[in-house]
Amino acid sequence: MFFDIYHHLGKKKITILFFLFISSLVFRIPIIILFGDTNLEYEWLNLVNNLVLHGQLVWQTFDNGFLLPNSWMPPLYAYYLFFFTFFNLEHHNYITLILFSQVILASASVVFFYEVNKNFFSKKISFYSSLLFSIFPLHLYASSQISSISLQTFLTIVFLYLFYQLVKKRDVTSIILFSIIAGLLILLRGEFWFIFFLSLVYLFVFLKISIKKILLIILISSITASPYLIRNYLIFEKITVLQSFGYNLWKGNHPYAKENSIVEGSMIVNEKIMEKVNNIKIDNFYRTNFDKIFLNIAIENIFHDPLGHIIFGLKKVFSYIFINFKSSDPNYWNILHFLPLLIIGTTSILGIILADKKSRLFNYLVLIFLINVFIFSTVSIMPRYKLVILPLQIIFTNVLYAKIKEKYFK
Repeated sequence: MFFDIYHHLGKKKITILFFLFISSLVFRIPIIILFGDTNLEYEWLNLVNNLVLHGQLVWQTFDNGFLLPNSWMPPLYAYYLFFFTFFNLEHHNYITLILFSQVILASASVVFFYEVNKNFFSKKISFYSSLLFSIFPLHLYASSQISSISLQTFLTIVFLYLFYQLVKKRDVTSIILFSIIAGLLILLRGEFWFIFFLSLVYLFVFLKISIKKILLIILISSITASPYLIRNYLIFEKITVLQSFGYNLWKGNHPYAKENSIVEGSMIVNEKIMEKVNNIKIDNFYRTNFDKIFLNIAIENIFHDPLGHIIFGLKKVFSYIFINFKSSDPNYWNILHFLPLLIIGTTSILGIILADKKSRLFNYLVLIFLINVFIFSTVSIMPRYKLVILPLQIIFTNVLYAKIKEKYFK
C-alpha cells in the first residue's frame, strides 16, 4: 500500500511533511510501549542522579566522599535527561516522557531527512526513502531506548540539512543555525569535532564559502559549547569536552577482542593494568590519568601487532557497513534486524560506486560516511552506532535505484 501513498497525498509539500511526521509518530508509540526501557541505567543513572542530588555533573563518587567531575561522557544527553526531572513526575511517567520526546525527535528527523534527499532526488524518491528511514527496524527500536543515539540522529540530520541550506543561501540565518547545531553536536559526541573541522575545510575549499563566514561559524559554535568548555578549563586546566579517547581506543583494540574478532569489545582488565589504575591519585585529574594509562597500553598493543590490528580494523569496517557476523548477542540475529542492515549495506556501497563523482554536494556525504566508518573502526562498535550512517546509506541506495530506473525503466 505504501507505493500508492504518495499519489493519494498529492504533491503539496506541507501534506507530505505532515504525513511523514505523523506516520513516524504512530509507528513508534507501540514500540516504546512494548519494548521501551523502564529505568535509567549505568552512566546515565550516575550523571542524572548527581545532577539532582549535588547540582553537579559528576561521573563517580568515591568512598571518601570525593565527587569526580565528569569528563568521561559527553554532557548534552545527560542534561537532556535532567531537564525532564523538573516536571516532578513519578518514575514510570518520567521514563515514558523521555521516550515519547525521543519519538518526536525521530519523527522530526524523518521530515528533515526528506528535505536533505530533495537536494539530490525527486520528491517521489525523497518521500519513499524517508518512509523507509522512518520504518527501518533499527531506527524504530532506537526511540524506545534510553540512549543518546536518538538525539544524535536528529541533530546529525538537521546538521546535514543546514549544511545544504548554508551552501544555497549563504546568509546570516543559515550560518547561525548551522553553527548552533554544530556546537550542540560537539557537546553530544566526542568525535564530532573532527567531522565539524573537515566540514569547514570542505565548505572553504570545495564549496567556496568565504573565510569570514567560516570564522563566524567557528565563533558561534564555540560560544554554543563555551559554558561546558569553560567549566572543564576551570576544573581540568585545559579546553576539552572529553577525556576518554585512550580508554575507547584500548576497548576497541583489546587483545581478546582482536583475537576473537568481537567488535563489541571485551573489557578484560588484567592485574597489571588494575595495579596501575589503583595507584592513580583520587583528585580532579583521576580520569585524565586513567585515560593516559589505557592510551599507552592501546598504543603498545597496536605496535606489537600492527598487521593484526589492520586486519581487525578491516573486519570492523565490514561489520559497521554491513553486519557483524561475530556478534554474540542473540537479539542481533533477529531477521528483522540483521537482514535489512545487510541489504542496505550492500545497496549503499553499489550506490557510492555508481554515483556522479563530480558532484561536490554529494561527495560531502561520502566524506561524512567515510569519516564515521574510520572513527568507529578504531573503537568498539555497538549495534546502535549503525544508526549514525543509516541515513547516508539510504541516500546512497537512492542513487542505485535512480541508476537502475534510468537504465532499465525509462
